[in-house]
Amino acid sequence: MKLDWKPGTLLYPLPAVLVSCAHNGRDNLLTVAWTGTVCTDPPMLYISVRPGRFSYSLIAESGEFTVNLTTAAMARATDLCGVISGADTDKWQASGLHRAPGHAVGCPAVEESPLSLECKVGKVLELGTHHMFLARVANVQADSAYMDPDGRFDLARAGLLNYSHGHYYCQGRPLGHFGFSVRKPGTKHRK
Repeated sequence: MKLDWKPGTLLYPLPAVLVSCAHNGRDNLLTVAWTGTVCTDPPMLYISVRPGRFSYSLIAESGEFTVNLTTAAMARATDLCGVISGADTDKWQASGLHRAPGHAVGCPAVEESPLSLECKVGKVLELGTHHMFLARVANVQADSAYMDPDGRFDLARAGLLNYSHGHYYCQGRPLGHFGFSVRKPGTKHRK
């Protein structure tokens, strides 16, 4: 039997990402779990940020940010960047993470991230407690350590970090691939 609860934001798990941003000589890291894909062509994603956060103005004024996927090895740094303020703390130094140059945006990427998506804001939707930055992906930086012998990017080996109702988890075991439910026996799966 299912119970009825009042409406809430219980859509879990979510990716736990680090968003890097910069404006007027200041840069920062912000932990975000409210993010996702919006469109394939053009490639677009969103992040939702509270307007009172230090990073909000950096993103709003620069019109740019980078979404950096995180791994189990980055869990402590990811959490730290979500609980301290960049207004009075250098989160890069506090977390031990390192800046990598952005290629299509003026903000850094996180060197330790297996995948960084450089984004340009197209629209800001003021939705209530959070404002949604709808953005076009301008460049993707992929760590070559995750390239398989066939030249494909194998992000599943990264041990990506997920967030679910107040807790962090490492991505679990594979259960299938896209289309596995209808694949004919004896046909080879393309990676």
